[in-house]
Amino acid sequence: MNHSSIDISEEAGIRYLHFGSEWVQGAMRIRRPIDLELEYTREMMFGLLLRGGFGADAKWPKRILLIGLGAGSLTKFCYWKLPQARVTTVEISEAVWAAASFHFKLPAEDARLRIVIEDGVDFVSQPGPGYDYILIDGYDEDAKVGLLDSLPFYQACWARLNEGGVLATNLFGRSRQYGPPLKRLSEAFEGRTLALPQCASGNVIALATRGTAIQVPLTMLHTRAVALKSATGLDLRSTLKRFTKTGTLKDEILVL
Repeated sequence: MNHSSIDISEEAGIRYLHFGSEWVQGAMRIRRPIDLELEYTREMMFGLLLRGGFGADAKWPKRILLIGLGAGSLTKFCYWKLPQARVTTVEISEAVWAAASFHFKLPAEDARLRIVIEDGVDFVSQPGPGYDYILIDGYDEDAKVGLLDSLPFYQACWARLNEGGVLATNLFGRSRQYGPPLKRLSEAFEGRTLALPQCASGNVIALATRGTAIQVPLTMLHTRAVALKSATGLDLRSTLKRFTKTGTLKDEILVL
């Protein structure tokens, strides 16, 4: 997915990234460059509610892998707000990395941050370390993901995910027909998947995990959402409220 054109626009204090089309590939509120401006990027971090533990004493996640850099929003959030984590971001286009660095305040690489210019499918398919949290958000100018939505790729992600790890993927462009990709994800993760309600933008965030089943009571999810807001500024309470209305919870317990 090479990006033929990279465009930057600004409106009402928000800077946007485009790949030569109308599709927004990333956004940053200029006065709050670390905050997650787009709703779907906030919901990509829903996995934090499944595991809990925020702030200076947090122990999870220790290793995060992001496939797709875009404007660097998720990379910046993970780097700055989850100080216990080592963050690796894989981006196929060096031009996207340059744009994120120059226009969107992407931090320079250091002991905790690594930027890899490589195809995400190839990277995950190679032998390497395991990760606690894998976030997939790679799109071209036509909002297509290619092999980032394929059974072999999801199986490779499963293999690179640590026990108890969580994967989140953005199903934008497939929001009205996200059944097939969710089925592929479910096959790779042995049914350990769920989809959050569709965002206003049309994005659907799907989650998957491996290892011991996660079982979190609704009351604990609310407690964790409040703690997450206090520790990082990320407020997922409205997402949690929408999720509880879907009827997915059994006996008010999230099981994944």
